[in-house]
Amino acid sequence: MKVRFSCLPGYEDIVPRPQLATGGLPEWLKRMPSKAESAVLAGAEVRTVKQCPPFLDAMQAGILFPLAADLTFENGEFSWDWDLPAQPATRATRSPIGVHVPEQAAGVPGVPEGQFAVKFNAFWTVKLPDGCSMLFSHPANRLDLPYRTLTGLVDADLWRDGLVHFPALWTDPEFTGTLPAGTPVAQGWPVPREALELEFTTMDDEALSRHSAVQDGLQSEPGFYRKSFRAKRG
Repeated sequence: MKVRFSCLPGYEDIVPRPQLATGGLPEWLKRMPSKAESAVLAGAEVRTVKQCPPFLDAMQAGILFPLAADLTFENGEFSWDWDLPAQPATRATRSPIGVHVPEQAAGVPGVPEGQFAVKFNAFWTVKLPDGCSMLFSHPANRLDLPYRTLTGLVDADLWRDGLVHFPALWTDPEFTGTLPAGTPVAQGWPVPREALELEFTTMDDEALSRHSAVQDGLQSEPGFYRKSFRAKRG
């Protein structure tokens, strides 16, 4: 599947590019041990999430969208130093972030009353093949980030000339420091726009036998899913 990105003239060597999520695993995950002793299980050794293929595959699927510029948060205020040239042919903002006023999320569970939402501004348009939308959300399993990007679905085969910005809630008011340009602010997964049909059945003898074999394999063979069922990825 080909995904095409476009930016304004003169921006191509300035604004960070989206990247395949396969190359965006965080350092904390790379440093994490594959096994650890469990105090709950009296010191027995257990496998960590570093050995969980679904956990890893979610983080490595799709596309990561980057923060456009170094962003400092201190004493409750954002600041940045970024000299993006003006582009007279468009009304697009040159600020790496914007805001949504509290009223725009009023009544949404989990959003504190009166809280502004941050808007991470994007500088690349996204074009998907016909019939595909893109699901944008917080980068998978990135609970270390001091914000939570909200989820949205964009018909990026049709909305291919407009920008997609990323609203987020700043969740760590104690954070002080600078998020470097390139920090992932959203992750996008292409989604074919097809009607879903739900079908429900009861396992017959053959299906029940396969199910039992899977359960036995999970108990007896470490890495059973990864070795026998994990699909190869490009």
